[in-house]
Amino acid sequence: MREFGTVRTVSTPQQPPQTIDELLRIIEARDSEVALLKLMVDKLKLQLLRRVRSEFGSSSEQWSAQMPLIDGGEAAMATRFKAASTQAPANDAQIDRSLPAHLPRDVREHLPEASHTHQDGHGQPCGCTACGARLRRIGQDGSEQLEYVPAHCRVIRHVRPKLACVACHAIFQASAPSRPIARGLAGAGLLAHVLVSKFCDHLPLYRQSGIYARSGVDLDRSTLAGWGEQAGQLLDPLVAALGRYTLAAAKIHADDTPVPVLQPGRGKTKTGRLWVYVRDDRPIGSSEPAAAWYQYTPDRKGEHPQRHLKNYHGILQADAYGGWGKLYASGQITEAACWAHARRPWWDLYLSSGKDETSIAAQALRRIAELYAIEHDIRGQPPDVRQAQRQARAGPLLQDMHTWLSHLLGRVSAKSELAQAIGYSLTRWQALTRYCHDGRIEMDNNAAERALRGVALGRGNYLFMGSDAGGERAAAIYSLVQTAKLNGVDPEAYLREVLGRIADHPINRIDELLPWNLMVPDSQAPQQRRAA
Repeated sequence: MREFGTVRTVSTPQQPPQTIDELLRIIEARDSEVALLKLMVDKLKLQLLRRVRSEFGSSSEQWSAQMPLIDGGEAAMATRFKAASTQAPANDAQIDRSLPAHLPRDVREHLPEASHTHQDGHGQPCGCTACGARLRRIGQDGSEQLEYVPAHCRVIRHVRPKLACVACHAIFQASAPSRPIARGLAGAGLLAHVLVSKFCDHLPLYRQSGIYARSGVDLDRSTLAGWGEQAGQLLDPLVAALGRYTLAAAKIHADDTPVPVLQPGRGKTKTGRLWVYVRDDRPIGSSEPAAAWYQYTPDRKGEHPQRHLKNYHGILQADAYGGWGKLYASGQITEAACWAHARRPWWDLYLSSGKDETSIAAQALRRIAELYAIEHDIRGQPPDVRQAQRQARAGPLLQDMHTWLSHLLGRVSAKSELAQAIGYSLTRWQALTRYCHDGRIEMDNNAAERALRGVALGRGNYLFMGSDAGGERAAAIYSLVQTAKLNGVDPEAYLREVLGRIADHPINRIDELLPWNLMVPDSQAPQQRRAA
């Protein structure tokens, strides 16, 4: 036999087999080799598919509407097609296309040409150009046009007159107003705009510098970076209060994402991590505000989340990262796994099969889709209602799925991608099904994954963070921006208000500056929450 990569291939014998047993052994060896090569080809195809999809494809894993569920498939398809057919077309005249009511209106009245034979009460001509009689208003037609007023900078000059008493000659003068940055030129509005432009709109500082230059204001990116650092230091107590509120929840979502960080003096980057911990109980009908708390670490060692959550007691919904293990082993934190992660390898297998509806991957996706359909029906219900519905409807489906997966595992190669997909679910089955017995738990960890989308967008724009300190500042601003968005509050208006107050605000009342205490959600709250 000879080596080919990592596969041992069978050499052709010098002499033809002399007996039937020798021939059977050769056939058996070649069959094993063919099976191994097929397994390798399938694995390489799947790896190539994942690479191509990650670089060029859509990140969506939404299943096609044409896929029927296992039970009542035709009825489900008919319902979906009926719903799709009842959607109004984009050019439907019945759709309300009026501009938002909260926008200011600048009314401009356009009068027809008139003669000066008559004048109205404002001295404007109102004579008929045809016969010279008086024109009177009988109605009007109105239309609206959306216009954009470019943002602009302005200088606020603070003048403090000195007053002297004419009798005792005492001098009086008002105290200088506080500034977000001591002796700094940037006002609260400018600082808020710089921070939101970078951490919400993903504009690097060098691009912002160019935008200000077009307005005739020279702000070097090093100046903007310095402002961001000092503003972050000013906001540290507020971010700490936000972290305490987040970890006071009975259940949190957690996830992390890599961020490139510049290594000073070495001319290259290293990989840091941004961790997010999300408190969001709106799916169980809670009125408590949602919050997202970010933390930066220079690496992904398990000691970091263990430090973040050392005082936390409750439910942790997260992925299969091994660093959570010690937290679960301590007994103070209960593990809740994520069905979105369990579904992902099945989705990859489904794509690698050419979206074959008869494949095992398609069957697994249909089973998981049934579980998500139940979650859609009970979203927003109290925990006890969710638990009862899950046990009655999802319980039998989960039991049947476990039996199906266990049966499949004994029929496939242990090294195949199919076995890995099955093993991911079976080895975490207790954590995956815990949501069925506790109505507070979600079926997946999408709340944390959504909170990291903005980080991924920013990572693609500003390429790397300047230092570990820059990563910590980014985590602080991301915390406030994302929490404001989760609560339907405009992040820039919120930061403008906070930065204008926090320098003089008592530290023992810092909770008053959290988004839900300081700001009233605007009329676009549903859109803000969807964007978050």
